[in-house]
Amino acid sequence: VQLQASGGGLEQAGGSLRLACAASGRNVSNYALGWCRQAPGKEREFVAVISWSGRTQYYADSVKGRFSISKDTAKNMVYLQMTNLKPEDTAIYYCTADRIVITTIYFNYWGQGTLVTVSS
Repeated sequence: VQLQASGGGLEQAGGSLRLACAASGRNVSNYALGWCRQAPGKEREFVAVISWSGRTQYYADSVKGRFSISKDTAKNMVYLQMTNLKPEDTAIYYCTADRIVITTIYFNYWGQGTLVTVSS
């Protein structure tokens, strides 16, 4: 499974950004897709995950109500819509995948990161 994330950038606090990730590989449409992030000087943390069917989503408490994960199965794309951004959301965001829904950082597949910077 290969994952290619895009959409990071610089945004002001309170603003919005949408990250996108293109997933490719055999049977990738049957994988749960997610996002994790790593802030400067901190450990990687789980952000959100969506099941292969798209019917189930889970979020970290820190982003619940502000971030929304979705997928386009036909295009093998997963998105992370981020609203009401906070400076503490500044991090490298990684697109992730696994055969099962995971709510930790232990996804088997990781893409390259995309940097999100939120200014106060």
